[in-house]
Amino acid sequence: MLITKENTLVIVPALNEQDSVVDVLNELREFGFHVLVVSDGSTDDTATQSRAAGATVLELPINLGVGGALRAGFQHAVSRGYEAIVQVDADGQHPANEIINLITAANESGAHMVVGSRFISHDTTMSVGTSRRLVMRVLAWSASRATHIVITDATSGFRLIRMPLLGEFAQSFAVNYLGDTYEALVSAGRGGYKIQEIPAGLRPRQMGESSASIAQSVRFTLKGIGIAMLHIHFPISSLQDVTKSRI
Repeated sequence: MLITKENTLVIVPALNEQDSVVDVLNELREFGFHVLVVSDGSTDDTATQSRAAGATVLELPINLGVGGALRAGFQHAVSRGYEAIVQVDADGQHPANEIINLITAANESGAHMVVGSRFISHDTTMSVGTSRRLVMRVLAWSASRATHIVITDATSGFRLIRMPLLGEFAQSFAVNYLGDTYEALVSAGRGGYKIQEIPAGLRPRQMGESSASIAQSVRFTLKGIGIAMLHIHFPISSLQDVTKSRI
């Protein structure tokens, strides 16, 4: 099925992002996207301001983490018949105009997941600290080995996911750190789903800072690679099995 603005839901997971979420939503509204904000146990005015900005809001009573918030969003999208979703951060890093490129790439290639990479092109390369960039390179190398395709940005949270992969993620999706990015790539690639990377001109976060320190990032990286090597990443039905079940 052709992916369009009408059958694509933009999901914005947000934890206490009242200072930036309205600008993000206003930009998305300019392009006419359907938007769902998943307020992940926020204790500020994230939910109230998101509704005032015209977004549908799903409020989680407790903080589940990005993975848990996304799975709730995936379930919402599937239950309402959307063909695809696009993940967009609430901190302003993901320009709304780049979403069209994700949709176009998915339609042209038939990919089930299209990832906006910060590092695939010199024209879109984003400045990242040396230590954090090293961690990203290790994860990209590991994801490439696991999926048998070249991955340059395994931690990018800017991506399109379409059916039937979207349906699988709605049922089973990791809630641990890196589960929503790196581990999701590994699970999808090993399940036979087509993954594509395209250049994306992402911006530095507009507010706040990363929730993980360098030491934590290294620890989570080693844990993530161990999960991939031992094949204990979150399970999903393979594309072949899903296709057979629909025949």
